[in-house]
Amino acid sequence: PTPTDNEIASKEAMSTKFAEINSLDTAQVPWGPGTNFNSDGKPTACRLLQADYGAYDADFVRSGDAFAGKVFLTFDEGYENGYTASILDTLKEKDVSAVFFVTLPYVKSEPELVKRMIDEGHIVGNHSARHPNMTTEAPADAYDEVADLHAYVKENFGYEMFLFRPPEGAFSERTLALLQKMGYRSVFWSFAYKDWDPENQYDCDTALAKATGSLHSGEIFLLHAVSSTNDAILGDFIDTVRAAGYTFERYEQ
Repeated sequence: PTPTDNEIASKEAMSTKFAEINSLDTAQVPWGPGTNFNSDGKPTACRLLQADYGAYDADFVRSGDAFAGKVFLTFDEGYENGYTASILDTLKEKDVSAVFFVTLPYVKSEPELVKRMIDEGHIVGNHSARHPNMTTEAPADAYDEVADLHAYVKENFGYEMFLFRPPEGAFSERTLALLQKMGYRSVFWSFAYKDWDPENQYDCDTALAKATGSLHSGEIFLLHAVSSTNDAILGDFIDTVRAAGYTFERYEQ
């Protein structure tokens, strides 16, 4: 599906599936990219998780020959801290497509930025309506978290989302199955760093070194748009990744 024709399954249609997926494991799976890497630079944890859960249309790292030399840039937008417009300026200048994962409060409070994301060819991803730990939600409630935001964005922007990033990266086998049956792809990451606290930012040189320190094919970068440092280094970051021989690709389902 493209971002404009991803009609998700209705709650009525899903009702018979809730009992089915409710039988799946509800335990939150502990994970993180970690600090161990394979010879190809991919985090070992992400490779293992991809093997275990990739069948649920979940991406921890994008694997296979189709993704050789390609990387993907994503931003989480929990709230607006004044940097997204500048980030969009840099992405436009550098001709890079990114995914912006948004919540319902963000979309309601920043409609002009969301419209600009769409108009400039970026992907707007679903980060849930109210940002709960999805593993603690009953299937019907977890459905609402995704569907409420999906419906609001469709109604107000004429745009249907198709990528989902769970709040906190928290997932269980059941939550992945639910998203898949709704018609969504779950997107995690193979790089992230401590950039989410505006009051505790790395200096630019350190941040750039961290962000480019383990480049690998199929890499999914997670950056937080509340970070002043991410805004400051974005152009250099893009140039450094490209100079290493990688291309930024649009995230397709």
